Amino acid sequence: MKIAWFCIPAHGHTNPTLGLVKALTEAGHKIFYFSFEMFREKIENAGAFFIPCDSYNFEMKDKENADRVGKDQAFAVELLVSSTLALDEMVTEKIAELEPDVIVADSVAYWGKLAALKHGIPFISSTTTFAFNRYSSKYMKHGLGETLKMLFSMPKVNKQIRRLQEKGYPVKGLLDIVQNDNETNTIVYTSKYFQPCSDTFSDKYHFIGPSIRPIMEKFEKKADKTVYISMGTVNQNRVFYRNCIKAMGNRDYQVIISMGTNQDHFDEVPDNIELYESVDQMAVLSIADAFITHCGMNSASEGLYFGVPLVLFPQTPEQDAVAKRTEELGAGIRLPSIGEDDILKSVARIIEEKKYKHEAEKVSESFKQSGGIKEAVCFIESIGY
Repeated sequence: MKIAWFCIPAHGHTNPTLGLVKALTEAGHKIFYFSFEMFREKIENAGAFFIPCDSYNFEMKDKENADRVGKDQAFAVELLVSSTLALDEMVTEKIAELEPDVIVADSVAYWGKLAALKHGIPFISSTTTFAFNRYSSKYMKHGLGETLKMLFSMPKVNKQIRRLQEKGYPVKGLLDIVQNDNETNTIVYTSKYFQPCSDTFSDKYHFIGPSIRPIMEKFEKKADKTVYISMGTVNQNRVFYRNCIKAMGNRDYQVIISMGTNQDHFDEVPDNIELYESVDQMAVLSIADAFITHCGMNSASEGLYFGVPLVLFPQTPEQDAVAKRTEELGAGIRLPSIGEDDILKSVARIIEEKKYKHEAEKVSESFKQSGGIKEAVCFIESIGY
């Protein structure tokens, strides 16, 4: 079976797919993965054929644009439609040449979904966040300002839709592009238990659990209680890190902070605090007792997979949805502020009140009981053959 796979230039959307890609290639299927040079090595290591999209006028790679996409819906639609049109000629040529049996695309890589529509090829959505429908979307409430902005920008959006139609894409409006309905074959990298409103999704949705890679190197546990802090690759707030160091320095905790290049800005760090540019997150989480996280779907899922209760510090609407669901299930608490007192109290509470650990372990169990990569492989084969 031949599979064309499309993804956006983001670690959080690419990494969860790699285990599944590897399993499919090992089962003898050919995967042609449309992505960006920064991911070439990872994708080729998973056994796929890498097809670069870098040389096209793909504005989403610009960091400023990528940040704005999360905050401005109208801009996001315009940018994604422009990206689809930028890739149109290359994708059309490649699909004619490769003749894939199925197209798999990240839920935000709309050009993959549109290519499937245009060329009449079976489509599967790969969803690395929660699946959203009219029930679960209440977890991702956009403010009134966003809605008004969207309404005012509709003429712009409709102009974009017309541009797509002129290129042969059978779309009537915005919803055809951005919304997956209960008829859309979808893989979701979480469990039914963690997914909000999971009973409102059809059996075309396969909740396979998060993609957890093996621990590469052991991390030494140096104290009875270990606290891990990471704000992901995008959000770097030095004041927050400084307050964490002040709040938890010279205490009984072992504190491991993954902070990118910010570690150069901190001198005379207390002995119980360990600063790293990056860590093997699985190794650290395997010894952690609390995890202060920005609530990226991958990071939160990895923490919960290891039964680690979370201190929730979301930065975007998508991360806020993850925080809301974690809080709802009792597996974490929100950080009220980045003040030293709030940081210390939140960590102490999450460690000392055993109910949080208990609920995190319930989520962990639900992940381990999901069908995993094996179910996803069978599902893709059933659509592609």
